[in-house]
Amino acid sequence: MSVKANIDKLRESVPANVKIVAVSKFHSNDEILEVYNDGQLLFGESRVQELIVKQPTLPADIKWHFVGSLQRNKVKFIAPFIHLIHSLDSERLMREIEKQAAVNNRKISCLLQLHVADEETKSGFSPDECRQFLAEGKWRECKHVQLAGVMGMATFTEEMEQVRGEFRLIKSLFDEFKSQHFSNDDNFKEISMGMSGDYPIAIEEGATIIRVGTLIFGER
Repeated sequence: MSVKANIDKLRESVPANVKIVAVSKFHSNDEILEVYNDGQLLFGESRVQELIVKQPTLPADIKWHFVGSLQRNKVKFIAPFIHLIHSLDSERLMREIEKQAAVNNRKISCLLQLHVADEETKSGFSPDECRQFLAEGKWRECKHVQLAGVMGMATFTEEMEQVRGEFRLIKSLFDEFKSQHFSNDDNFKEISMGMSGDYPIAIEEGATIIRVGTLIFGER
Protein backbone atom coordinates (compact mmCIF):
# COMPACT_ATOMS: atom_id res chain seq x y z
CA MET A 1 0.00 0.00 0.00
CA SER A 2 1.30 3.48 -0.85
CA VAL A 3 2.05 6.16 1.72
CA LYS A 4 -0.90 8.15 0.35
CA ALA A 5 -3.21 5.17 0.76
CA ASN A 6 -1.94 4.68 4.31
CA ILE A 7 -2.70 8.24 5.41
CA ASP A 8 -6.09 8.14 3.70
CA LYS A 9 -6.98 4.93 5.52
CA LEU A 10 -5.81 6.36 8.84
CA ARG A 11 -7.92 9.49 8.37
CA GLU A 12 -11.00 7.33 7.89
CA SER A 13 -10.51 5.88 11.38
CA VAL A 14 -9.76 9.15 13.18
CA PRO A 15 -12.44 11.66 14.23
CA ALA A 16 -12.20 15.07 12.58
CA ASN A 17 -11.44 16.78 15.90
CA VAL A 18 -8.28 14.70 16.49
CA LYS A 19 -5.06 15.96 14.90
CA ILE A 20 -2.72 13.46 13.23
CA VAL A 21 1.00 14.16 13.51
CA ALA A 22 2.82 12.14 10.86
CA VAL A 23 6.03 11.03 12.57
CA SER A 24 8.55 11.28 9.76
CA LYS A 25 11.84 10.60 11.56
CA PHE A 26 14.27 8.55 9.46
CA HIS A 27 12.04 8.98 6.40
CA SER A 28 13.03 10.79 3.22
CA ASN A 29 11.83 14.11 1.87
CA ASP A 30 10.16 12.28 -1.00
CA GLU A 31 8.09 10.22 1.43
CA ILE A 32 7.20 13.32 3.43
CA LEU A 33 6.19 15.18 0.26
CA GLU A 34 3.91 12.32 -0.78
CA VAL A 35 1.97 12.71 2.46
CA TYR A 36 2.17 16.53 2.34
CA ASN A 37 0.74 16.53 -1.18
CA ASP A 38 -2.23 14.59 0.19
CA GLY A 39 -3.01 17.51 2.52
CA GLN A 40 -0.98 16.59 5.62
CA LEU A 41 0.67 19.60 7.29
CA LEU A 42 1.61 18.27 10.75
CA PHE A 43 4.86 16.30 10.88
CA GLY A 44 6.81 15.06 13.89
CA GLU A 45 10.55 14.63 14.32
CA SER A 46 12.48 13.41 17.36
CA ARG A 47 16.06 14.33 16.45
CA VAL A 48 17.14 17.95 16.14
CA GLN A 49 19.97 17.15 13.72
CA GLU A 50 17.60 15.47 11.31
CA LEU A 51 14.91 18.13 11.62
CA ILE A 52 17.18 21.08 10.87
CA VAL A 53 18.34 19.38 7.67
CA LYS A 54 14.80 18.63 6.50
CA GLN A 55 13.02 21.84 7.50
CA PRO A 56 14.69 24.27 5.01
CA THR A 57 14.25 21.86 2.09
CA LEU A 58 10.53 21.16 2.55
CA PRO A 59 7.44 23.38 2.13
CA ALA A 60 7.34 26.36 4.45
CA ASP A 61 3.75 25.74 5.58
CA ILE A 62 4.60 22.42 7.25
CA LYS A 63 3.96 22.65 10.99
CA TRP A 64 6.81 20.80 12.66
CA HIS A 65 6.24 19.06 15.98
CA PHE A 66 9.18 17.98 18.11
CA VAL A 67 8.18 14.67 19.68
CA GLY A 68 11.44 13.37 21.16
CA SER A 69 13.48 14.14 24.23
CA LEU A 70 14.87 17.66 23.78
CA GLN A 71 18.32 18.64 25.04
CA ARG A 72 18.66 22.22 26.21
CA ASN A 73 21.67 22.93 24.00
CA LYS A 74 19.65 21.99 20.91
CA VAL A 75 16.67 24.29 21.52
CA LYS A 76 18.28 27.21 19.68
CA PHE A 77 18.34 25.26 16.42
CA ILE A 78 14.58 24.68 16.26
CA ALA A 79 13.33 27.80 18.06
CA PRO A 80 12.97 29.85 14.85
CA PHE A 81 10.33 27.57 13.34
CA ILE A 82 9.05 24.81 15.65
CA HIS A 83 5.25 24.70 15.90
CA LEU A 84 4.83 22.55 19.03
CA ILE A 85 7.26 20.90 21.44
CA HIS A 86 5.70 17.77 22.96
CA SER A 87 8.43 17.11 25.52
CA LEU A 88 8.71 19.90 28.10
CA ASP A 89 9.86 17.93 31.14
CA SER A 90 11.79 20.32 33.41
CA GLU A 91 12.02 23.92 34.56
CA ARG A 92 15.52 24.18 33.10
CA LEU A 93 14.28 23.18 29.65
CA MET A 94 11.41 25.66 29.94
CA ARG A 95 13.87 28.46 30.78
CA GLU A 96 15.94 27.64 27.70
CA ILE A 97 12.88 27.54 25.45
CA GLU A 98 11.86 30.92 26.89
CA LYS A 99 15.32 32.35 26.18
CA GLN A 100 15.47 31.11 22.59
CA ALA A 101 11.87 32.03 21.83
CA ALA A 102 12.57 35.57 23.01
CA VAL A 103 15.64 35.77 20.76
CA ASN A 104 13.40 34.83 17.84
CA ASN A 105 10.55 37.08 18.93
CA ARG A 106 8.22 34.09 19.05
CA LYS A 107 5.90 32.39 21.51
CA ILE A 108 6.53 28.64 21.42
CA SER A 109 3.78 26.22 22.36
CA CYS A 110 4.82 23.28 24.55
CA LEU A 111 3.16 20.23 26.07
CA LEU A 112 3.99 19.01 29.57
CA GLN A 113 5.44 15.53 29.16
CA LEU A 114 4.02 13.12 31.75
CA HIS A 115 5.69 9.87 32.72
CA VAL A 116 2.93 7.40 33.51
CA ALA A 117 4.30 4.28 31.80
CA ASP A 118 5.73 1.32 33.68
CA GLU A 119 9.10 1.87 32.00
CA GLU A 120 12.09 3.66 33.47
CA THR A 121 13.47 4.56 30.04
CA LYS A 122 10.65 6.97 29.29
CA SER A 123 11.16 10.57 30.41
CA GLY A 124 8.80 13.22 31.68
CA PHE A 125 7.34 14.62 34.89
CA SER A 126 5.78 12.17 37.28
CA PRO A 127 2.24 13.28 38.15
CA ASP A 128 3.38 14.71 41.48
CA GLU A 129 6.39 16.44 39.91
CA CYS A 130 4.11 18.10 37.39
CA ARG A 131 1.70 19.18 40.12
CA GLN A 132 4.61 20.78 41.97
CA PHE A 133 5.97 22.42 38.82
CA LEU A 134 2.60 24.01 38.09
CA ALA A 135 1.94 24.98 41.71
CA GLU A 136 5.29 26.79 41.96
CA GLY A 137 4.12 28.99 39.11
CA LYS A 138 7.48 29.84 37.59
CA TRP A 139 6.02 29.04 34.17
CA ARG A 140 3.98 32.22 34.48
CA GLU A 141 7.23 34.21 34.21
CA CYS A 142 7.95 32.74 30.76
CA LYS A 143 6.06 35.05 28.44
CA HIS A 144 7.44 33.36 25.31
CA VAL A 145 6.36 29.84 26.33
CA GLN A 146 2.74 28.79 25.86
CA LEU A 147 1.76 25.72 27.85
CA ALA A 148 -0.72 24.08 25.50
CA GLY A 149 -1.57 20.79 27.21
CA VAL A 150 0.01 17.45 28.08
CA MET A 151 1.73 14.56 26.34
CA GLY A 152 2.31 11.03 27.51
CA MET A 153 3.21 7.55 26.32
CA ALA A 154 1.73 4.28 27.48
CA THR A 155 3.75 1.23 28.44
CA PHE A 156 4.84 -0.90 25.47
CA THR A 157 2.80 -3.97 26.29
CA GLU A 158 0.18 -6.33 24.88
CA GLU A 159 -1.98 -5.63 27.96
CA MET A 160 -4.38 -3.14 26.43
CA GLU A 161 -6.24 -2.55 29.69
CA GLN A 162 -2.98 -1.29 31.20
CA VAL A 163 -2.53 0.99 28.20
CA ARG A 164 -6.11 2.24 28.58
CA GLY A 165 -5.56 2.92 32.28
CA GLU A 166 -2.44 4.97 31.56
CA PHE A 167 -4.20 7.02 28.89
CA ARG A 168 -7.08 7.55 31.31
CA LEU A 169 -4.59 8.82 33.89
CA ILE A 170 -3.11 11.29 31.38
CA LYS A 171 -6.61 12.59 30.60
CA SER A 172 -7.46 12.93 34.29
CA LEU A 173 -4.24 14.86 34.91
CA PHE A 174 -5.05 17.17 32.01
CA ASP A 175 -8.50 17.80 33.52
CA GLU A 176 -6.95 18.47 36.94
CA PHE A 177 -4.37 20.92 35.57
CA LYS A 178 -6.94 22.62 33.38
CA SER A 179 -9.30 23.27 36.28
CA GLN A 180 -6.60 24.33 38.74
CA HIS A 181 -4.30 26.44 36.58
CA PHE A 182 -5.70 27.02 33.08
CA SER A 183 -9.46 27.36 33.46
CA ASN A 184 -9.35 30.73 31.70
CA ASP A 185 -6.72 29.79 29.13
CA ASP A 186 -8.19 28.48 25.88
CA ASN A 187 -4.70 27.60 24.63
CA PHE A 188 -4.33 24.80 27.20
CA LYS A 189 -6.35 22.25 25.26
CA GLU A 190 -4.19 19.46 23.82
CA ILE A 191 -3.76 15.86 24.96
CA SER A 192 -1.07 14.20 22.86
CA MET A 193 -1.19 10.44 23.33
CA GLY A 194 -1.44 7.38 21.15
CA MET A 195 0.83 6.00 18.45
CA SER A 196 0.52 3.45 15.64
CA GLY A 197 -0.13 0.52 17.99
CA ASP A 198 -2.55 2.09 20.44
CA TYR A 199 -4.05 5.26 18.95
CA PRO A 200 -7.68 3.94 18.84
CA ILE A 201 -7.62 3.49 22.63
CA ALA A 202 -6.01 6.90 23.09
CA ILE A 203 -8.77 8.52 21.07
CA GLU A 204 -11.44 6.73 23.13
CA GLU A 205 -9.78 8.08 26.28
CA GLY A 206 -9.63 11.69 25.10
CA ALA A 207 -6.60 12.27 22.87
CA THR A 208 -6.70 15.43 20.77
CA ILE A 209 -3.39 14.65 19.02
CA ILE A 210 -2.02 11.27 17.95
CA ARG A 211 1.54 10.65 16.77
CA VAL A 212 1.64 8.06 14.00
CA GLY A 213 4.66 6.94 12.00
CA THR A 214 4.67 3.24 11.11
CA LEU A 215 1.03 3.13 9.94
CA ILE A 216 1.75 5.97 7.50
CA PHE A 217 5.31 5.43 6.33
CA GLY A 218 5.74 1.71 7.05
CA GLU A 219 8.53 0.08 9.00
CA ARG A 220 11.87 1.84 8.93
